[in-house]
Amino acid sequence: MARKQPNVLVVMYDQLTPSALGCYGNPAVRSPHIDALASSGVVFDAAYANSPLCSPARSCLLTGQLPSATGVHDNASYWPSTVPSVAHYLRAGGYRTVLTGKMHFVGPDQLHGFEERRTTDIYPADFGWTPDWRRPGDRIDWWMHNMSSISEAGAAEVTNQLLYDDEVGHQAVRALHDIARQDDGRPFFAVASFTHPHDPYVARQRFWDLYEEVDIPMPTVSAADVCGADPHGERLASMCEWGNAVIPDEEVRRARRGYLANVSYVDEWTGRLMDTLRPLKLADDTVVVVVSDHGDMLGERGHWYKMSFFEGSARVPLVIHAPGRFKPGRVADPVSLVDFLPTMLDLAGLGEREPVDELAGASLLPLCEGSEEAPPRTVIGEYLGEGAIAPIVMIRRGPWKFVHSPVDPDQLYDLSADPHELANLAADPAPAALVAEFRAEVARRWDLEALHQRVVADQDRRRLLTAALRSGRFTPWDYTPPRDDASEYMRNHLDLNDVERLSRWPR
Repeated sequence: MARKQPNVLVVMYDQLTPSALGCYGNPAVRSPHIDALASSGVVFDAAYANSPLCSPARSCLLTGQLPSATGVHDNASYWPSTVPSVAHYLRAGGYRTVLTGKMHFVGPDQLHGFEERRTTDIYPADFGWTPDWRRPGDRIDWWMHNMSSISEAGAAEVTNQLLYDDEVGHQAVRALHDIARQDDGRPFFAVASFTHPHDPYVARQRFWDLYEEVDIPMPTVSAADVCGADPHGERLASMCEWGNAVIPDEEVRRARRGYLANVSYVDEWTGRLMDTLRPLKLADDTVVVVVSDHGDMLGERGHWYKMSFFEGSARVPLVIHAPGRFKPGRVADPVSLVDFLPTMLDLAGLGEREPVDELAGASLLPLCEGSEEAPPRTVIGEYLGEGAIAPIVMIRRGPWKFVHSPVDPDQLYDLSADPHELANLAADPAPAALVAEFRAEVARRWDLEALHQRVVADQDRRRLLTAALRSGRFTPWDYTPPRDDASEYMRNHLDLNDVERLSRWPR
């Protein structure tokens, strides 16, 4: 029988779009382990990142709040230590909380409620990547997304990201071993967060070779298929350098091949984590959550990477695998990352605990249980990061997606009839009343001018701070995992019999 407070293992990926997985219909990818979890789990077909950028998306997942509430606007935004995370809530509720891998915390607090952190982060913890909305035409010199990710796609045995994810996978497996053998009586909440398949699209040779004779699908929608102005997309194209480039089909195909190869790489680590749970006799009491922070456009509409509310960028895979609790199935209702925290509280039996902050999401357990009384869902999105020059907000309800920014034309898509978002209906007379309702809702939910001013002022402060902190002696905030080598394995101040007994699991 499932325990009242189950263990939770979250396997998180970076920039993984659902359409790159077999369980979401990709015919070419090799993702057997993720697909196996999906086949016996609950699969969410319309899960969204509330902000399609790494750090803001992860803050939405962990805090259950939107970027405008937490101040985590972009990839160099300070994560306030006073904002409770899911790790704080679960730790206070009796859980052991362990983080392995990327979470892109910015600031001196690199734990945010996690009792243990097993690796450093792959990206910097300071304010050096702060964008500047006051200078929208400037290319950002630190910007990592450019044409090299596409033009240099291919195979390599060692890359910065592969070294990192090898360590993440190894330490995540080791964390499960330590949790089992230490047996401190608490259930665990463990996060294994990989940086792949985030670009650059460079994969280890054996994963690249999986796709040697495979017909790699090309983008469904080309840039030529898109009608109408998309000023934000044009800004992203300029910033990421694809706007003036003619990308040969062969380069597109190689980039997409490298991406799928890296999906297979993280899929293999997912399988190794599951293969670790089973012999440790933890699998039956562990809920496994598969999720990403945001997606990747992969050449759709001529766009690459993320930072927009188009489906390829904003949708994420989400699978909750708990066969002892929920029947396998698929959920069509729109959901989002801010639903994660209330879902975890419900799973842990802490749902009656009143959160100290108003949450933007709601528990997914009614949907997992197939409740016919589950109310209709609305997904709210905010993009306040690089490439924007003013707040961009999104409302997804039923088949409709509405995107608004004070400086750009509105966008309205009927995803049931137009899943590739080819027809922007915002200026059509037929849905004029619906557009008016959405605009009124935007006005009720946000003071966009005040939000714009807060974002710009925050950017100004962080640029001043980073210049000051880099003057003279620099004290980094980047996390260094503690390690007590004097108490590892066998040492003469330890009893050998105790070391051998306590290191073995099962006993």
